[in-house]
Amino acid sequence: MSEDHKKQIQSQLKKDVHIKNMVCQRCIDVVLEIFERLNIEITNITLGKVQIKSDLERTIKKKLINELSLRGFELLSNTQIILVNEIKTIIIEFIHYSENISNDKLSEILTQKLNYSYDYLSHKFSEIENKSIERYVILQKVEKVKELLKYNELTLKEIVYQLNYSSISHLCSQFKKETGLTTTQFKTSNTLKRHKLDLI
Repeated sequence: MSEDHKKQIQSQLKKDVHIKNMVCQRCIDVVLEIFERLNIEITNITLGKVQIKSDLERTIKKKLINELSLRGFELLSNTQIILVNEIKTIIIEFIHYSENISNDKLSEILTQKLNYSYDYLSHKFSEIENKSIERYVILQKVEKVKELLKYNELTLKEIVYQLNYSSISHLCSQFKKETGLTTTQFKTSNTLKRHKLDLI
């Protein structure tokens, strides 16, 4: 890799602001409002990342860190934690914001988007999160099932299709194992206990 190419990559990294706990459209709206209030020009904003036009001045960066913290967000700088955050963001988008999960292997999607081998991504994720990527995917899928059960707009068969479970029995057994409740018990419960996506 040439020195010019290295400098170009480093410059781009400086203009990518990575933010923890940014997991939904409402989060994007809140973060966008913070950047606008601080007069930070952005070129793009997605879950977990804001691209800005120029590097942040020290005083502005300090204000940004404070504003984000007050809203429950965190500005990330450690490269390994940024990588894990990107893995989480891709998984959340894949499970929660796709109309139905494709048959594409998540491992292939992660490697294509992040340009690392799945073994490397899996190792780093487990090292920092103390759980495997596969375990994290299961927990996110169970939260999505809870959401769909709560809205009561889809049948179990339709949920199975949307989340790419192999069968209704597979979904139900995984749900019972993780929540201690059957899907029917969860739907009829007065306390529909759900977890925030950023806390999983």
